[in-house]
Amino acid sequence: MVSSSEESRPEHPVSAMKRTAAASKLERMSTKNYNADWDAGFAAAMSATVPLEMGGLRLDQALASLFPQYSRSRLQAWLKSGHITVEGRRAQAKRQVTGGERIALEPPAAPQATPKAQRMPLRIVHEDADLIVIDKPAGLVVHPGAGVPDRTLLNALLAHAPGLAGVPRAGIVHRLDKDTSGLIVVAKTVSAQASLVKQLASRTMRRVYLAIVQGDPPAGGIIDAPVGRDARARTRMAVTHRGKAARTSYRVLERFGHAALVECRLETGRTHQIRVHFQHIRHPLLGDTVYRRGTRHGTGFPRQALHAAELTLSHPRTNETMTWRAALPRDMKRLLESLRDDSS
Repeated sequence: MVSSSEESRPEHPVSAMKRTAAASKLERMSTKNYNADWDAGFAAAMSATVPLEMGGLRLDQALASLFPQYSRSRLQAWLKSGHITVEGRRAQAKRQVTGGERIALEPPAAPQATPKAQRMPLRIVHEDADLIVIDKPAGLVVHPGAGVPDRTLLNALLAHAPGLAGVPRAGIVHRLDKDTSGLIVVAKTVSAQASLVKQLASRTMRRVYLAIVQGDPPAGGIIDAPVGRDARARTRMAVTHRGKAARTSYRVLERFGHAALVECRLETGRTHQIRVHFQHIRHPLLGDTVYRRGTRHGTGFPRQALHAAELTLSHPRTNETMTWRAALPRDMKRLLESLRDDSS
């Protein structure tokens, strides 16, 4: 039994640091393993011929271009384990390709616990044989993760279009945070997914967001600051020299004195990019309790005031440029009305 004096004795700083580090590591491991499990459940068998123009590239570089649905680390692991072969034989990542080689990708067997189909309402903006464009409501998680095993957009998609079970990552090519509303595109075929991933990588897919930020920001500009994991809190992102390049262009649409409606265009797609960038310039999003440090004005808005309002891409089959728009949800409309009333 511990005495009251021992209970109140402060924990040694080194012990506290070790305990925090261990808990953080455990959290990261559990999240990583869970996501890896569901992701692996959507690995599809594929094959491709190396184009002649890729001659001279390392095999792992060619694989990253041929199968953009998968991360380089995953492709390298499959190559090493023999789940990717060249002309029917195992090959090393550093081998140079000449062009014309036949690549076969046969993913390992899926784990037993894969996401289940769950019927849930979906706001479908557009659907054809290749794409589904959805207006996601705030509060809906995009895919299963630690603490959220089901009732996600992915589960709803599997019920709506069972064929997505044969597409890597169930056709998901980009994400929206749980409490961000708006447009998200899903590929219904492997070839459509490859096209969309390449458009994202080449920055030809245009995504426009509407945000309500605190303070009175400059009329417009480009926030060019690398984004990566926050060294002090691994569940958050931050502007850091260790991060990846990130660019957000913006312009102010309407001012309310202590807040402003801003249009944002993503030139890159880092996790929490808009939220982190506006915190970086000291104009965090209203309602964002994670990235709202160093500001005086709070708000009762229950989520970050961020909405994916417009999406433009080249259709994977026809190459036609297509644009979809989603009106602001009711909660953001009410917030704007309140801000206008307060500033009048």
